[in-house]
Amino acid sequence: MNIQVISSVNEARTDDLQHKTVIVIDVLRATSTILRALDAGCSQVIPVETVNQAKSLHRPGELLGGERFCKKIPGFDLGNSPLEYTSELVDGKTIIFTTTNGTRAIQKASKAGHILIGGMLNAEACARKAAMLYGDIVMLCAGTQDVFSLEDGLCAGLLIEELLKLQAEGLIRSAAGTGGGSLTVDDFGLVMLQAYRHVRGNLEGALLSGVGGKRLSRIGFHDDVVYCAQVSILDQAPVVRNGRLEAGMSLPL
Repeated sequence: MNIQVISSVNEARTDDLQHKTVIVIDVLRATSTILRALDAGCSQVIPVETVNQAKSLHRPGELLGGERFCKKIPGFDLGNSPLEYTSELVDGKTIIFTTTNGTRAIQKASKAGHILIGGMLNAEACARKAAMLYGDIVMLCAGTQDVFSLEDGLCAGLLIEELLKLQAEGLIRSAAGTGGGSLTVDDFGLVMLQAYRHVRGNLEGALLSGVGGKRLSRIGFHDDVVYCAQVSILDQAPVVRNGRLEAGMSLPL
């Protein structure tokens, strides 16, 4: 099983993702917000690339969520702060969701065999889900404005660490479909693994020191960064199917 880490959505080629398991990562904040919304009980999240697409799909009773340049889109019900997505607001609701980088990365992976939503919040569950699918894994870091983001790379390193633990336990599938398979990690992934290991004792501090963390803190979203830095507090690994994510829409363990 080969693992490739792509540094930003701009570096990804749709055709190169075909038939692979793609883990989309946008720690600050799209994938973290999607995970939070599903955990809070929303019935489904429909990720779209543009504001116009979101508005055209919107129906009465549904919620519009998302951001442009870190700010809630005018006329939308919710922004891109995971802490906004409480059970009181989203339980049982459909959320149509668009962000500057994260939902674009999801769309870029549309030809993948499987699309998983990954973050620090669900790292262990996401790695286990990916390990159940025999085939190559691509970790697609969304980045920010087509530039690599530290927090996404660190999350990729964390996911690789979790996959290596599963390999040590004999839980990575081989070509024959049995346990005992091996992992091969590309050079950028190895760098991110070492970066994660260097800061894992203070992930919150690492995220707050990055460009994205500093920007969010400066405009009032410090608590979002702190929340998104938590590791494996959510036991779910949602899968994008038919352009949407539903509560409980996960591959069986």
